[in-house]
Amino acid sequence: MYKNRVYLASPFFTDEQRDRIDTVVTSLRQNKTIDADGIFIPQEHQEESLEFGSFEWQDSVFASDMRQVKRADVVVAILDYKYEEKNLEPDAGTIFEIGAAWAWHIPVIMVQFHPENELNLMLVRSLTAMYTGDKIKQGLATYDFNNLPTKYTDMKIF
Repeated sequence: MYKNRVYLASPFFTDEQRDRIDTVVTSLRQNKTIDADGIFIPQEHQEESLEFGSFEWQDSVFASDMRQVKRADVVVAILDYKYEEKNLEPDAGTIFEIGAAWAWHIPVIMVQFHPENELNLMLVRSLTAMYTGDKIKQGLATYDFNNLPTKYTDMKIF
């Protein structure tokens, strides 16, 4: 059975964001159609040898992330960003990675921990499947990444 390589698109700047990443990665690693060692987590590849924020750092991180999106069999994107600060908009970097994946014909599986949020039409139409709230863990652990069945969301669209 083929084991898919995943690019995990997600903000990773706060404890809450990192907790969401841990939940998603743990669930993905339980999935028999995922290469447990083939999950690219951008926060683990931040070019720490370069000065944070410098042009060289920006160029290296951007190139690495885009290369990894293109190499992935699937992108899993966590849409929650600054929910704890009452900001319900997804992270701009995550949205950019979703757009790149869609343009390169790479399937996108979206995750939203807070399903009461609204979701932009452009994101909804670019997804292959979506899991929200209490369906995330089981959904990601059992989803067939080899056949990629479409699973729409019932989140409110704007």
